[in-house]
Amino acid sequence: MSILNREFLNKLRHWHSTVAQTLALPANCVLCGGTAKRGLCAGCHHDLPRLPASLCPRCALPTPDGGLCGGCLKAPPAFDASFAALEYTGVVGQLIPAAKFGGRWSLLPMLAETLLHRLPVAPSVDLILPLPLHANRLKERGFNQAVEIAKPLAKSLHVPIGHDMLIRNRDTEHQARLTQAARHKNLRGAFVATAAIAGKRVAVVDDVMTSGASLDAAARALKKAGAVHVEAWVVARTL
Repeated sequence: MSILNREFLNKLRHWHSTVAQTLALPANCVLCGGTAKRGLCAGCHHDLPRLPASLCPRCALPTPDGGLCGGCLKAPPAFDASFAALEYTGVVGQLIPAAKFGGRWSLLPMLAETLLHRLPVAPSVDLILPLPLHANRLKERGFNQAVEIAKPLAKSLHVPIGHDMLIRNRDTEHQARLTQAARHKNLRGAFVATAAIAGKRVAVVDDVMTSGASLDAAARALKKAGAVHVEAWVVARTL
């Protein structure tokens, strides 16, 4: 075993141990400091900035009548539908980074639950696909938050997770550093899907949709491999 692989395995073991300890111990609310079983107390959970019911069915931006927004009428994304629970602002802008980078693993199932309440009771998809990280980014972070969000969704909805059917084959620059136009260019050809996806209806899960460039690139790869319908499921949406 190479030194790099050994270091990666050790990092993964340490992460799993940390997750187990974090989930087993009582925690304080990351927002107000009160008692919380899953990182957020009932009051702060109730006050999260939820998106309105009237959203564009294609990209999950608010619209007056729940119809397609102007952007999707002019240049529709490759995914066919989107579901999002929260507005990515204020406290949500603290919670998601805390879950991803601050060691507050217990927030992830709670965040997945907020998304679950916005999904159809009987979703019309065959598979759930967590948006993949490149291997280099996975080694750096130690886990993929999209996987941790997808797991409770798959369990509650009785829809299987399609492991390794969508792969990130290019280690792209961080999207947050780029303009909207540059984000789409940055992700061109970044994903590849396996032939097993042909004929499937799939949902791609991620934590946040900002420009939608990552999910659009993933959906293009999935449709190129034969997927017949692609949905984007995200915890939060940037408006």
